Amino acid sequence: MHNNRPFLLSLLLLLCAVVAHGRLISDGGLHQPPELIRLKPSAAASSCDQTYGFMPCTTTVLGNLFLILAYGYLMYLGATYLTSGSEMLLEIVGPGIIGGLFLPILGALPDAMLILVSGLSGSTTTAQSQVSVGMGLLAGSTVMLLTLIWGTCVIVGKCDLQNSPAIDGKQNSLAIDGKDTVGFSLTGSGVSTDIWTSYAAGIMAVSVVPFLVVQLPQLMSSTSGRHLAVLIALIVSLSLLIAYCVYQVFQPWIQRRKLEYARHKHVMSGVLRQLKKRALGRLRGDDGKPNEEVIKTLFNSIDGNNDGYISATEMRAFIVGVQFDDVNLDQDDAINKVMSDFDTSHDERIDFLEFVNGISKWLAEAKSSGVGSHDAGPDTIKYLDHFHQQTKREKDHLGDQSSVDQSDEMVEGVEKPKWTSIKAALLLLLGTLIAAAFADPLVDAVDNFSDATSIPSFFISFIALPWATNSSESVSAIIFASRKRKRSASLTFSEVFLVNPFTRVDPNSPNICGRNIKFPVTALGSLYGAATMNNLLCLAVFLALVYIRDLTWEFSAEVLVIVVVCLVMGAFASFRTTFPLWTSFVAFLLYPLSLALVYVLDYILGWS
Repeated sequence: MHNNRPFLLSLLLLLCAVVAHGRLISDGGLHQPPELIRLKPSAAASSCDQTYGFMPCTTTVLGNLFLILAYGYLMYLGATYLTSGSEMLLEIVGPGIIGGLFLPILGALPDAMLILVSGLSGSTTTAQSQVSVGMGLLAGSTVMLLTLIWGTCVIVGKCDLQNSPAIDGKQNSLAIDGKDTVGFSLTGSGVSTDIWTSYAAGIMAVSVVPFLVVQLPQLMSSTSGRHLAVLIALIVSLSLLIAYCVYQVFQPWIQRRKLEYARHKHVMSGVLRQLKKRALGRLRGDDGKPNEEVIKTLFNSIDGNNDGYISATEMRAFIVGVQFDDVNLDQDDAINKVMSDFDTSHDERIDFLEFVNGISKWLAEAKSSGVGSHDAGPDTIKYLDHFHQQTKREKDHLGDQSSVDQSDEMVEGVEKPKWTSIKAALLLLLGTLIAAAFADPLVDAVDNFSDATSIPSFFISFIALPWATNSSESVSAIIFASRKRKRSASLTFSEVFLVNPFTRVDPNSPNICGRNIKFPVTALGSLYGAATMNNLLCLAVFLALVYIRDLTWEFSAEVLVIVVVCLVMGAFASFRTTFPLWTSFVAFLLYPLSLALVYVLDYILGWS
């Protein structure tokens, strides 16, 4: 019953609005028998049209404000149901086609519905007037996610920053998970993300290409090719949307392969450094060839039973002493990597020749990792230390969480998968129906409020509507970022998720960001992914509407705002993985600047 209260409350508000629509009003006169004046239905009908023929409408400012709040709350409920249903479905099926293709579309469905109905009904003139509501929502959602919500996530997720070892002369800062002791230091605190988040930001920046295509005729001051430009931009938008969904489907596999290679290199660096420390001389001679005498001594020290071979058991004893800087490194995995590279005869043991060849191959790969031969001779471990730091940094940037305590996450299977599937389907259906039913009344209320206040409908939809359709995602992102972990920050800012095919995560776990997870749980509203879907799916719906209804494209200022914010934030996040606290205020500043830019271009310079 408790879960139904929000819906029942909303229904009660709507019923009150219907009753208030034609209520009796006293004229205040004391003469004659007291007469009451009823607002004429015909007069009301001539000034505002009831959506579907029965939904309440009004021409007053407060009345329309009430309707915007009521319908907006219902759209928020619809978005919440879609998010909850998506989360439950992902618990069962994982990413793949469902997670990469179907669910991102569902996440953008409320916005797409509002954009669609903004110009679908009525005459061409009416559609041209109301379609600015759709453009306002499109621009407002993207700008809000990348400015206000992005900045808030940096503030609530901030941790202390520490300088990591310099590589190639570059000093890097990393956030320390769970440690927040320096307060609001603009440069001493912030968040760190993985490299996949940077990739997501780059993809988001590329997603503005359709906006640039549709603006080409305006840039060239041409009027003849504007309709064709809309069609071309629509095709480009749909093509990029398909490519993005395909990437989302296959991205977990790509990420898993890259992580596996990074872990392999990290094992290489740890083993080589341990071998160098135990060697009584140089591993390579002046001519660059293996120093077999020194390597022979190492081989004998590892060969515990002196049978001329190193077995997996003897390799395990050696691996135990290797310092990998990982608390929970899988030693079996490390042993398998060494045996796989060294045991070329596949007899499950390593002879001396295989040992020499394996070390030579690993040393050559380590030396080619970035430090030139003039910086590291055969008698120094400088390039081995460099290789170790580089592999550790690569592993961290890829989001490897093997070093995190497993107690940070509760792993369990899905109870009653059949019932969970049914509940997820019902939530998705209910959310879709609510979004479809109340999108049109909300657009009408915004349009009527605009008429009553003389405030352009674009600004109303830009400021107000994104909070209705994106509130659930925004709150989830902020809560997830507040866990003050690199993993949670990465999931918040991107729509990229690591996959461990054997892991199920309890969605109620207070520390869900512990290690590789199979589904995004509370990070379905991840910011870069949501902005990308806005720029592709929602724009495609808008362009199709403009093309089919033969509407005029007059949104140059709005497009410029979207392009500027996406390119600034996309470029900013593509080339760095650590964001100090001061970056949040840069993001906050972009929001009022976006509004000011649209106002100046449209109402002072006359772009619209």
